[in-house]
Amino acid sequence: MSEMSKKNTMMDALLELRCHFTWNLMRINIDLPDLENRILDEIEFLETKFDVGIHNTLAYVKHLRGQNEKALESLRQAEKLIQQLNDDQAKIKNLVVWGNYAWIYYHMERLPEAQTYLEKVEASCKKLSSPFRYKVEVPEIDCEEGWALLKFGKEYYEAAKACFQKALESEPENPEFNTGFAITMFRLDHREGVQSSISLEPLQRAITINPEDVYLKVLLAMRLQVVGQEEEGEKYLEEALKKMSSQPYVLRYATKFYCKKGCLDKALDLVDTALQATPTSAVLHYQKGCCYKEKIFQIKRATNYKPQAKDRRDILRATESAISCFKTSIEYRPTFEISHIELGNMYAEAGDFQKAEESYQKVLSMELHLDIVKQIVYYHYGRFQEYSRKSDAEALTLYLEGLKINTENKHLLTALEKLAKKRLRRNASDVESLSLLGFVHKMKGEPEEAIQLYETALEVGSSLLLSRTPLFPPDAAQAPAFS
Repeated sequence: MSEMSKKNTMMDALLELRCHFTWNLMRINIDLPDLENRILDEIEFLETKFDVGIHNTLAYVKHLRGQNEKALESLRQAEKLIQQLNDDQAKIKNLVVWGNYAWIYYHMERLPEAQTYLEKVEASCKKLSSPFRYKVEVPEIDCEEGWALLKFGKEYYEAAKACFQKALESEPENPEFNTGFAITMFRLDHREGVQSSISLEPLQRAITINPEDVYLKVLLAMRLQVVGQEEEGEKYLEEALKKMSSQPYVLRYATKFYCKKGCLDKALDLVDTALQATPTSAVLHYQKGCCYKEKIFQIKRATNYKPQAKDRRDILRATESAISCFKTSIEYRPTFEISHIELGNMYAEAGDFQKAEESYQKVLSMELHLDIVKQIVYYHYGRFQEYSRKSDAEALTLYLEGLKINTENKHLLTALEKLAKKRLRRNASDVESLSLLGFVHKMKGEPEEAIQLYETALEVGSSLLLSRTPLFPPDAAQAPAFS
């Protein structure tokens, strides 16, 4: 058999394996140095019983970065951890490690070593009575895939959720499966930026099964705060802060909790402590910037949005500090979209409109894969155009672009409603604004108000509507869904 035939035959076997190389983990652009740093932080600071998978993921990332020898070292570390498990657990965990070994040796043109690991997988599959030669369908590997997907970012959360759900169907009381599912549901709650509680029950269940896991407790504290149970959440948080385990992660979420609560000095102390351990954390620098941003609004609210003298100086200092934090965050993670957006917001606060514009445009030039991120950009960029640039027309365009993605986004609908009403106060016969307001009422589930506004639009501007295609049809039932 020729060398090419051997490689082709081996590739068929490699593609059957269940490991990081076959889980479609690089279907989007990912900042690999940042991902590696986050994995290394997790290995160093996050104390968990479920740490085999993270070494596997690190090996895969090192391979992607062209560091195959270091990737092999990470796999050897995973093997050491597997040796501490019972025999049944070790048999399954090894399958993923051996699959990754086979792929890496294949890419290194070391085919005999790759074949050795393929044979190890094949032998284990036979012992496990798998109908497949190089893979086995077991919940432990579903769980490993879920952890890997979760680490690769928000675009993979739904897929990770499906993996953990599949694993739980087989073993509903498994501690690792429950932990992975709860963390994934928390991420999904947080990603959507809504007052959601889909992660509450999974987190509470996971904590019951893993009562010493402080990371789960701080996540539960965060969700309890979001759903209006801040006092209960603070109990979990303070309990976690008393422990020494996973401190940078506990401090990260504690910072967010106390920033949201308005205890900004405490939040800043916590984030500074966390940064001493992980100074290159883009997330921590972002959170510190958010604390300064909240300080600005705190001063404005306290002065009825009319700050004078010392308060204005304090706002200026807080704005400069926020800009510095968001810039640092972006230096460590250039693709951190929300830091770019907040940087734009702070430049707008400082009156540097050109730099604000550059920040928003920077995000729009990225390959944004999540609709919610795109809508956040359009919302903040629109508000910048409306309130800083005083350009209602540009703001309108941006709000509508965001609503084309999802017509039910409450922030964009509210912004559009306020803009339409503002235009109508200047000109009660503005047909476009009447139609826009009708559309908002339709999306809010108020058809009678919507129909009335469409009819008014027809009455005051029938000639205009007949002369061109209207932005929204006068029939509320036909109002577009921005699909």
